[in-house]
This record gives sequence, C-alpha cells and structure tokens, in this order.
Amino acid sequence: MTSIPRLAEVRAVAAERAGTAWRGLFALLVLLALPVWAAPIQPLQLVSDARSQVGVTLGYDPVYRRLAYPNGDVPLSTGVCTDVLIRALRVQGLDLQKTVHEDMAAHFSSYPQSWGLKRPDSNIDHRRVPNLMAWLRRQGLAQPISDQPADYRAGDVVTWDLGRGLTHIGIVSDRQSADGVPLVLHNIGRGTREEDILFRFTIIGHYRFPSS
Repeated sequence: MTSIPRLAEVRAVAAERAGTAWRGLFALLVLLALPVWAAPIQPLQLVSDARSQVGVTLGYDPVYRRLAYPNGDVPLSTGVCTDVLIRALRVQGLDLQKTVHEDMAAHFSSYPQSWGLKRPDSNIDHRRVPNLMAWLRRQGLAQPISDQPADYRAGDVVTWDLGRGLTHIGIVSDRQSADGVPLVLHNIGRGTREEDILFRFTIIGHYRFPSS
C-alpha cells in the first residue's frame, strides 16, 4: 500500500521546486543584463587601435555604400567619424554593425526616426552618430557631461553637436594638450587624426565602456 506523503514533505518539495525556478529566473535576468560583447573593452587598447588609423585613413566619404554583414566596412583609406570607433572596437571583438542592427531590429522605435526608414538598414545604421548615441545609452554606458578635463578618461567616447544638424563622435586619447585637455581621435573630414578638439564643440554625449 502506497503511503500518503506527509504535508511537511509536500511543502518541502514545493519549496525546493520554487527555489529552483527562482534561481533559474535570476540566472536568466543576470544573463540578459550582461553587455552584448564577450569581454570588457580595454580603454588603452581602444585608444591604440584608433591611433593606428592615423596616417592610414586619410579621407572622408559620407556616401551611402552597401556593406557586407557582419563586419562590413568601406575601404580603410576613407570613412566617416563613426568608422574610427567601429574599426577600433572590432579589434576587441565588438562589431557595432551587428550589435546595433540586432538592437534596432528588436527595438526600432527606441532609435531616432530621422531618415524616413521603416526598418533597420545594416549598411548605414551603425555609421550614424544619433544611432550610436542611442545604442550606447541603451547599454547603460552614458556618463555625465562635464566641462572639466579630468572627467574624461582615455577610451571614453564623446559626441558633439557641430551645428546645422551635424553631429560628430570621437575617442578620448591618453595624450593631452599643453593645457592638460585630453586629445581626441576622430575623423572630421581630413582622415583620422589626434587633435585638441574636446571642448571645441558642444558636447551632447559622454560614454564609457566597462573595463577589467
């Protein structure tokens, strides 16, 4: 004859199952909270990889181009301001073309609706500063905007309003001007350069990747 489980035993089994379910849910939430890249971004390497473009990327070409996917790129000799960041991050395994496209596909309404698009376009979305600002913010990477040089670390990403509807993006260098202002690695029209432009334009975004 099969014995009837005692109430205490039933409660213990139920509690164990509930605990297992909650642990599974917690693990899933932790996984969802992790960044979309596999490893921390090393800021000094980001700076070095951006600096390696100086003297190589000599031009600026904003023309729309069809790109391979993922890891698509225009010729290294040219590009736009966003390409400096895109290329530097790819060395560390983060492909903004892929990550921005996937996030836009899942959350299209969370991105600027400034170009009349009805759906994501992996050829151009990651090369637009407002889209990168939205993605960086959505990853929890936004930092306070400041007019103090000490608040900007090597490897930080900064965006600017150039006026007349133009925006710009660059990477804070580990080198400084004679006045102690961090230099910036960027391409504003003459190829990738390292220049003293941090406070030359209105800063509209400041972002920092977590590092090890």
